[in-house]
Amino acid sequence: MTDFILEWMAWGGYFGIFLLMALENVVPPIPSEVIMGLAGMAVARGDMAFWPLVLWGTAGTTAGNYFWYWLGRHLGYARFRPFVERNGRWLTLEWEDVEALERFFHKRGQWVIFVFRFLPTFRTIISLPAGMARMALWRFFLFTFAGSAIWNIILAGAGLFFGSRYAELDRYVGPVATASMVAIALGYAWRVITWKPRGER
Repeated sequence: MTDFILEWMAWGGYFGIFLLMALENVVPPIPSEVIMGLAGMAVARGDMAFWPLVLWGTAGTTAGNYFWYWLGRHLGYARFRPFVERNGRWLTLEWEDVEALERFFHKRGQWVIFVFRFLPTFRTIISLPAGMARMALWRFFLFTFAGSAIWNIILAGAGLFFGSRYAELDRYVGPVATASMVAIALGYAWRVITWKPRGER
């Protein structure tokens, strides 16, 4: 993974970072922690500048999230309902839950978008219900960009701190990312096992 990211950075520079961060949000798992961390190390070596890196990386994150927003907006709640009713057991959702989520997004969705930028996995998938709820596009872009910028500053800053020791970053970030995915999978399995429709509760 590290070698792949380094090759893209060498090939595309800032634009390579943009593409990597966009892909990270469309085709997981390409961890943004490693992408921006390695790019921060490139800043430490003098190969990149910090703020252009953050701007290009954040633009890529926003573009990747827009893909899921567009998909949710195109799909819409009406088309989503048969899918939920057929697969509610595995989604651990009922249509009433989806309606409640839509109401919530209309009231406070922008803050959900902002906060979820700091959470692994959920920071991408949250864009789908935002699109389905037809959140104003300017608001989606604003809060996605703002939250992503803060997160990318932290990641690039960590890479800058580590300097050229990218092997150390890969060694620590890899297990943390794996542990997060395992925890999410176990949490989902537990929810599926224990979930019951409202009529059975």
